[in-house]
Amino acid sequence: MRLQQPSWPRFLPTWWVVNFATLGGVGRVLPAPGTWGSLLGVGYSATLVLGLNLGTIGVLALSTVASYLAVAICGEAEIRLGRSDPGEIILDEFVAMPLCFLGWSELTVGVSNGVVLLAGFTLFRFFDIVKPLGISRLQRWPAGWGVVVDDLAAALVTCGVLHSAHALWLAL
Repeated sequence: MRLQQPSWPRFLPTWWVVNFATLGGVGRVLPAPGTWGSLLGVGYSATLVLGLNLGTIGVLALSTVASYLAVAICGEAEIRLGRSDPGEIILDEFVAMPLCFLGWSELTVGVSNGVVLLAGFTLFRFFDIVKPLGISRLQRWPAGWGVVVDDLAAALVTCGVLHSAHALWLAL
């Protein structure tokens, strides 16, 4: 199976595609756009796990749909901007963040919500920037897939580290 850029976004107006991919222009006006996209993603994550109490299955289902939309929109934004994975595209960080907090109820046993959110944000930024463990290779996937999949992998590694650190914390 060969991954391809979804074709449906090409019918959308450029201003809409770029504004969606840059989260309303946030990625274009603020310094360190990936950090801002991640921070907005923390708010989105908190809404899903604290406000809506979606649970792991709900977050996975919503993340699957959001990730596909992000692949399509981010890939189309790359085409419209004429650059590969430009920094102002931050929808990828935004949609990946909820995966950092899978198993939320287990992560917050004996630890405050704020500490878990801060730790998840910090670890995600680290893994998104450094791209260890083969994450950097995922960025080479074609079109919007490469823009989004490396962030999804960084989020899942973050989730694993959060759960491991939490287990160690409880064992002490």
